[in-house]
Formats: sequence, C-alpha cells, structure tokens
Amino acid sequence: MQKEIIIAGFGGQGVLFGGQVLAYAAMDNGKDVTWIPSYGPEMRGGTANCTVVIADAEIGSPLVKNPPLAIALNLPSFDKYEETLAPGGTLIVNKSMVDRAAKREDIHVIMVPCNEIAEKIGDKKLLNMVAVGALLTALPDLKLEDVEKALEGHLPERHKHLLPKNYEALKRGFEHAQKEWDKVPA
Repeated sequence: MQKEIIIAGFGGQGVLFGGQVLAYAAMDNGKDVTWIPSYGPEMRGGTANCTVVIADAEIGSPLVKNPPLAIALNLPSFDKYEETLAPGGTLIVNKSMVDRAAKREDIHVIMVPCNEIAEKIGDKKLLNMVAVGALLTALPDLKLEDVEKALEGHLPERHKHLLPKNYEALKRGFEHAQKEWDKVPA
C-alpha cells in the first residue's frame, strides 16, 4: 500500500499542519511517511501546499506527479489539482472558497463547506481539520481516532486546550464527506 496526498491552499489556511497531522498519524501507526512542504515567501495569503506519502514499505521517492488524493482549500488549488489528480482519485474541495463544479468526470469530487463548518464550531482556523476529516472517507488506512491521537501527541502544549474543537472539526468534516460520498458517481 502506498498513498500519495497533496494538500493545497493559501498560506494561513493550515495546509502544512494538515499534512503534518496526517503524516504523524500514519507514522504513529507504523507506516513509512514523507512530508514535503512548499510555500511562497509570503507568511499569509501566498500559495502553500504539501505532499504526504504514506506506505507500508520504504518510499522510493517523495515526489508526486499525479496523486490519487488531494485537498484543495481554494480556487487556484482546485484548478491546479483537478487537472493533475490520477483518474479515479478523490479531490476534497473547500466549497466555501470554490464557486464552480468539477470539469473532470473521471475523479471523485467531494465539496465540503470547510469555512462554514469551522465557524459553526467557533474557530475559523479549524477549516484544515474539517478538510482532513473529509479526506479520511477516501483514506481507509487511517481512522478518525488515529488522527485524533496524532493531534494529542504532537500538538504543542500551548495549543492543547484546542483539542476538543479540533476533534469536532475532524468529525464534522468526516461526516459531511460521508454523506457526499454516497452522491459521488463511481
């Protein structure tokens, strides 16, 4: 088993942290993992993405050309990764920031209003965890509980008080995507 995942969006949306949490969850479960961040020079508002590779065996290359899984948190990321996603792959899209439907019919696209869900929980910064939770519907190698344990084990001490809201964001993203998954054509 080897799964390649790209998470992309604007700086400040928690793109890199979302990838780190997935990598930690996989690593804590005995998987081989790579995590590569990529971002522009801007602190917030510039482009940011990361690549996560999770495998049962040694990973030959951390570079990914056509990932089977991706999260697009904004329209530029949706435009870019819809084109490069592997046929049959799954693209989780932040519906709050994307105003168009997918053009491709050979991929699964799950639209999740990440910003709105995060705001209902009480913290707009949780949109990344909503998206990560949604991704877990297409990544059965990791369970919701695995990601929760990774958050608990790797979140800096000064942010531990945010764990309950992070758990809620993961759960709501997962639940929303599960409902949408049933509507996605195979």
